[in-house]
Amino acid sequence: MNEAHALRPVLLVADDFAFTDGVSATIVDLIAKGRLSATGAMTNRPHWAKWAPRLRELAAEADAGVHLNLTAGAPLGLMPKLAPGGTLPTLAAAARGAMTDAAARAEIADEFTRQIEAFAREYGALPAFLDGHRHVHALPGVRGALFRAVERFGKTFRPHLRDPFDTPGRIAARGVASTKAHAIAALSVGFGRSARRRGHPVNHGFAGVSPFDPSRDFRTDFCRFLAAPGREHLIMVHPGAADDAELAALDPVIATRPLEAAYLAGDAFLDDLAEWGFTLARFTDLS
Repeated sequence: MNEAHALRPVLLVADDFAFTDGVSATIVDLIAKGRLSATGAMTNRPHWAKWAPRLRELAAEADAGVHLNLTAGAPLGLMPKLAPGGTLPTLAAAARGAMTDAAARAEIADEFTRQIEAFAREYGALPAFLDGHRHVHALPGVRGALFRAVERFGKTFRPHLRDPFDTPGRIAARGVASTKAHAIAALSVGFGRSARRRGHPVNHGFAGVSPFDPSRDFRTDFCRFLAAPGREHLIMVHPGAADDAELAALDPVIATRPLEAAYLAGDAFLDDLAEWGFTLARFTDLS
């Protein structure tokens, strides 16, 4: 068999585009080098309008989607239940509101709608996929709001939806941040089934859950993310720039981002993909 035909596809998706200028510039550079399948944009962030045209210029190189956000920065519209002061809530507060309060769920659906509209307005097309900052889109309660928001754009809008679930066996086989990965999987149970029932393609196999420990060797961890793949395996990554002062004020994940970026930009990344028998794929390749 031709070796190229034997390669398995993997979706490699960079989260947090437009979070800061440093994160955005790093992701653009990796896309231009052919090192990513896609990136998800935080369209409620003030940097989105500036970086969207550059991402659109790279549309032939990678898919673009929305990294739906309920926990960082300000919402794009009024959310008197969840963000009465104009600042998005903690993850716990967002999850609690979605589970217990119909008005909060309505606010989430409206905010997701606004974030998708903001993507389309600046990018010039609807997103190829949707996922969520801190996996918020797949949480019980929130997922219903997500489906309602998507349905407002009509029956022909069927973006890929990230399913953060993976099986206990696959998580154990990788052995990276297993407790965290199991918790994410537990909160995501049933999301993929609900998405498929509504006609949305989803990944089958999910990795990239990280302890975000800069003392670890990211290359070793990335190779573990390639282990025990699903048939449409998705790996999330979080590359960024060193000395990103804006990011330091917004997010605890700082020190590992330049380490991920350096690995993905280097020859070792390509060697590891080949060694493990993978090739980068896009959501559009799997449609």
